[in-house]
Amino acid sequence: MAKINHLFFCVFCFLHWSCAQSTFQLGAEQTDVYFPLLKDKSVAVVGNQSSLIASTHLVDSLLNSEIEVVKVFSPEHGFRGTADAGAYIESGVDERTGLPIVSLYGSNKKPKANQLEGVDVLVFDIQDVGARFYTYISTLHYVMEAAAENSIPVLVLDRPNPNGHYVDGPVLDTAYRSFVGMHPIPIVHGMTIGEYAQMINGEKWLKDGLHCELTVVSMTSYNRNIPYDLPVKPSPNLPNAQAVNLYPSLCLFEGTNISVGRGTELPFQHYGAPFLTSDYSFIPRSGPGAKSPKHEGKKCFGKDLSKHPKLNQLDLSFLIDTYMECQNKDEFFNPFFDKLAGNNVLRNQINDGKSEEEIRQSWAAELEGFMKMRNTYLLYPFF
Repeated sequence: MAKINHLFFCVFCFLHWSCAQSTFQLGAEQTDVYFPLLKDKSVAVVGNQSSLIASTHLVDSLLNSEIEVVKVFSPEHGFRGTADAGAYIESGVDERTGLPIVSLYGSNKKPKANQLEGVDVLVFDIQDVGARFYTYISTLHYVMEAAAENSIPVLVLDRPNPNGHYVDGPVLDTAYRSFVGMHPIPIVHGMTIGEYAQMINGEKWLKDGLHCELTVVSMTSYNRNIPYDLPVKPSPNLPNAQAVNLYPSLCLFEGTNISVGRGTELPFQHYGAPFLTSDYSFIPRSGPGAKSPKHEGKKCFGKDLSKHPKLNQLDLSFLIDTYMECQNKDEFFNPFFDKLAGNNVLRNQINDGKSEEEIRQSWAAELEGFMKMRNTYLLYPFF
């Protein structure tokens, strides 16, 4: 009888998942909800290659529906999403539409008042991956802040967080605030971009406690247990679901002398360095989305994670094990590490030989506090 009940339960879960998948709608797909809000308005879109309605770009969909799009703002990696991480992005003109593109990366991270002249509403539609140091949420902050300063409403078209099934990591110490970590949240925040926008407003994180006039077009028939494979790469070095899942754990290596595979066919799916010992190796090469990658042209020995089981928590074992193997530990970390970690504590804990469990316990109380705060802003249930 127990086996039969378990079978019925599994069938029920499968049918529920299948039904949810068939009726699940992104915020961007609900054009009947937000197109009327844009009618007879001058619209600026904050977007990139992930801003799609099915296979059509949001900008093209708006223009095809005779909605006046006057400008596009683009985040890190550019409007078409091909630039390297940290690369300087120039403003320009979109060849397909002739629209002016304003880069929100480099020295111009926040829209200026003159760049917002003539704009009645800002539409934000960018696919996030749920990690504090993924800079699209920092762009969201600055867009909301500029909009609040200039009395322009913001419309966020919500999308799933592919790492929304867990929350983990140390909460940012605001003394380490930077573009890769602006708010006191853990490394993995477990929120959609729409929920996160509500938190920015609700926690008064905008300058001088400003409040942005915000509308979130939420998803329909969505819950946090629905798996979601991104239809396009959210950035050049996250080509698939495996890389997206490993990204929160492996990105900490960007603050070390270890390569995460930029310039290879498996970025964020393996790691290594010339001075490590392993039967597995790869050679980073310069190419699209990976100009002058770390250890370029050198054979790196390390670990292949392309078949690694899905992570449901931040995995520090990769970092700790590699640090322990490294002979010259004084050269392992670079100054960027503390910005990624959001404190100097994690680096010191690893230096001091703390175990992963000891490190995890050290952030447990702050993580619990964040989870309570987060509950106020959640739009979607766990099923």
